[in-house]
Amino acid sequence: MNHDFSKLPEIFDRYSRNPESLIAVLQDIQQEYHYLPCEALKETAKNLSVPLSKVFSVSTFYNAFSLTPRGKKIIRICKGTACHIRGAHQLQHQFETMLGIKAGETSKDLKYTLEVVNCVGACAMAPVVIIDEKYHGSVDVSNVKRLIKRG
Repeated sequence: MNHDFSKLPEIFDRYSRNPESLIAVLQDIQQEYHYLPCEALKETAKNLSVPLSKVFSVSTFYNAFSLTPRGKKIIRICKGTACHIRGAHQLQHQFETMLGIKAGETSKDLKYTLEVVNCVGACAMAPVVIIDEKYHGSVDVSNVKRLIKRG
C-alpha cells in the first residue's frame, strides 16, 4: 500500500525527539493512517533515536495500535455478560452480514473495521455498540443499518 508520508515530519515536530515521545508519536501516526505502516515505524525509530525493535515491541504490545490497515470507522460490539445476554451475538451476526466481513476484519474499501470487545463498563445500556468513540446503547438488530450509515 502506497502512502503519502509527508505528514510524518509534522508529527515528529509536535514532540521532543527522544524515546519518551514514542507512544505519543505512534498514536498520532495511527490516527493519521488508521494503522502503523512499516515505513512510518522505521522513520520513527530514526527520528526518536530508538531501536526499531523497541518501536515494533511497543507497537505490538498495546491493543490500540495495529500493524495492519484498519477502517476509517471502527465498530466495536461489546460481548460482556450483560450485552451477551441481551443479544450481542445477534448484533455481531447482523453487522457481519451487512458489512460483508467477520469480527476482526476490515472491509476491502477500508471504510470499516469490526471488532468484538470484552465488557466496556456500560452494562446499563446493554447491548452496546461503539462506533469510533461514540457509545450506542440498547442496540437492536433493526438499528444496525442506521448505525452503519450514520457512524
